[in-house]
Amino acid sequence: MKQQVQVRNRRFSFLVERKSLVVLLALLILTFAVVVVSTGVGQVQISPLRVLNVFLGDGTKQEQLIVHDFRLPRTLLSVLVGVALAVSGAILQGILRNPLASPDVIGVTGGASVAAVLVLTVFEGVSISWLPVAAMLGAILVTALVYVFSWSRGIAPLRLVLVGVGVGAAMTALTTMMVVMSPMYLTARAVTWMAGSVYGASWGNVFTMTPWVVLFVVLAMFLSRSMNAQQMGDEVATGIGNPVQRDRLLLLVVCCALAGSAVAAGGAIGFVGLLAPHISRKLVGPGAGVLLPVSGLVGALIVLVSDLIARTAFAPLDLPVGIFTASVGAPFFIYLLYKNRNS
Repeated sequence: MKQQVQVRNRRFSFLVERKSLVVLLALLILTFAVVVVSTGVGQVQISPLRVLNVFLGDGTKQEQLIVHDFRLPRTLLSVLVGVALAVSGAILQGILRNPLASPDVIGVTGGASVAAVLVLTVFEGVSISWLPVAAMLGAILVTALVYVFSWSRGIAPLRLVLVGVGVGAAMTALTTMMVVMSPMYLTARAVTWMAGSVYGASWGNVFTMTPWVVLFVVLAMFLSRSMNAQQMGDEVATGIGNPVQRDRLLLLVVCCALAGSAVAAGGAIGFVGLLAPHISRKLVGPGAGVLLPVSGLVGALIVLVSDLIARTAFAPLDLPVGIFTASVGAPFFIYLLYKNRNS
């Protein structure tokens, strides 16, 4: 039996190992199982079997109300945020060839945070519905700024990382300054948003974010062959006919769109874009064709489980999910720094 399956199209082609397909299928099943369990856990417990019955249109009115109106939007939004952050991180680590790269490290998340905190603290009279739009615009502007500052007869990965880290630090300082200078009653709201939370998610959030995430994940898949080429170095990629600078810009746009939408929907949930690609590489290797969907599912699981812990472990308190992703991601980031200290 062949150990590899070829996926081929006019625009893209890649080989997928059967082992990777098994991993992908297992992660899909695991993600669905966690969605079912997470939807049933809360102040009113609903068994997984009853949750499945509600999914199929059965169940009591109370179960349908709890599952459909209260818990399922939050659970699905966690999945979408996790997928967007993880795929965004996998793209950045691939094109920058840097294991420490992620949207929050090079400033994309910082730009979204600055814009959102500006709306929360300075323009307090503006409707909260403008928060996602502001976060998205902030992410786009900061990514453009990083790209322009990094440009010198092309974009070199190391220069992009250094500029991104610098701009990201400036965004963090700006955010902190706005929070410190704002009135106390606005500070608490801004700090909660900055910690990252999917509390109060609605079907409107899910329906708005779903086509966005699907569109840009599919676009990332179409560019996966270019990602594979760029991971071998610019000279090799250029030598085999890859338009390095054009595709790098396209991949950065995809990365920014995914990270910006995730921050707009769930706040500054940190370290998912760093953790998920590393875990996925251990499972399926570095090939972008399978790494991107696997990273997305791992990211979804990280946010799902973190949100489940955040809303149940300290009930009746509903803590921001970002606290738990950071509690795992920050030590892992330090470990990566130590591991790559001589690189």
